[in-house]
Amino acid sequence: MWRRRKHRRLLHLTIEKLIYGGDGLARLPADENGRGKAVFVPFVLPSEEIEALITEQRPGFARARAESVLQPSAQRIVPQCPHFSQCGGCHYQHTSYENQLAIKTGILLETLRRTAHLEVPGEVSIHPSPPWAYRNRSRFQIRVGAEFAAGYYRAASHEVLSVRECPISSLLVNRCLAALWQTGTAQQGADDVLEIELFANAADTQVLAEFICREGANTRDMLGRWAADLQAAVPEIVGFGASIPLRTGQVSGERRWPIAGSQHLIYEAKRAKYRVSAGAFFQTNRHMLDQLTDVVCAGEVAENVLDLYSGVGLFSTVLARDARHIVSVESSQPAADDLAYNLPPGGKAVCGTAEKYLAADKPKGGFRRGQLDLVIVDPPRAGLGERIAAQVAALAARRLTYVSCDPATLARDLVPVIAAGYRVEKVHLIDMFPQTYHLETVVKLARG
Repeated sequence: MWRRRKHRRLLHLTIEKLIYGGDGLARLPADENGRGKAVFVPFVLPSEEIEALITEQRPGFARARAESVLQPSAQRIVPQCPHFSQCGGCHYQHTSYENQLAIKTGILLETLRRTAHLEVPGEVSIHPSPPWAYRNRSRFQIRVGAEFAAGYYRAASHEVLSVRECPISSLLVNRCLAALWQTGTAQQGADDVLEIELFANAADTQVLAEFICREGANTRDMLGRWAADLQAAVPEIVGFGASIPLRTGQVSGERRWPIAGSQHLIYEAKRAKYRVSAGAFFQTNRHMLDQLTDVVCAGEVAENVLDLYSGVGLFSTVLARDARHIVSVESSQPAADDLAYNLPPGGKAVCGTAEKYLAADKPKGGFRRGQLDLVIVDPPRAGLGERIAAQVAALAARRLTYVSCDPATLARDLVPVIAAGYRVEKVHLIDMFPQTYHLETVVKLARG
């Protein structure tokens, strides 16, 4: 049903369910072609009735914005953060944390069922996180001009929303954010600074800062002054670096240089200590790192191990203590350097892509088919892709563990793996990202 308000046409919609990405799914009224077009609406909950304004029309779907909630869900609560629904970072603050976990579990199961035709054996093991102050790494947008601003992008835009406190970031990261506001207006010539990334250690007692600058920037002196001001305000900042994006043809990369202090942190977890340098990937939930490592590594008796997309060696460093032969492959140079540092003697670090490693005739530290006891894959959001998934399956390892941050690409990649003879033994949902739609999944598979 349509109606007009202030010259705008509003639509009465009922939300069927939430989908991966944070949106609610509703449908336009059915037409001569049958079932109504799908409409995606953010910041709603299942069963809610809303008045919505269509913001985008595509041939197969539409997007809309909820103007009012006519019948709210019993699961709706008041968001804790005043920036919720404006900031693009959080998606689920309008419902309880328990309901967030139920929503994520349902989305995971439906995605595996629809794409991989997989019925998960038993129940999904759910590992909840403390819902607030969990992020050990946050990246803030910086705008220096007539007025200083630090914050996040507004939802679905590149407009900076000023934020002075972020409730999902750690207390030390929030202290650094306050210091940015305190010192930012005094920084002359800082127009080339676009972002700052803050990375805190496990105890939230030290932080590493990295400025991300515009291509062609030459601001070392200014960054040195700003770093000194920030460190005076927050002595827990142990080091500053900077990076500039570089692009040559179709190849992109970064140029990094130190500004002051250390260029890495020692991140002390329950099972190991990790050197993590600026620019190296590391998990962002300071409360759940040990649980993730336990789920992946506990109970694995493996002599020959291959760890693809290994980062700084979160899993390899633990498994290498007992494995006879372990090879860890990582494409990012900063992370690969840390990986080589973190691995115990006997572990082999390879800097390169998983695709090139698997395609090589004689990969460094390579294994013959059927020789591996365990393969671990922890790819980025894009997943493995059909070719690499097939290559991993062709290794015929006794066991395979897939760590995923995107259920859609996980389900896609499981299709060739299961077709190659692997069976799913257990699925874990590890909530590394409370208040957001993101979810981390660990799937344990065995061959035969």
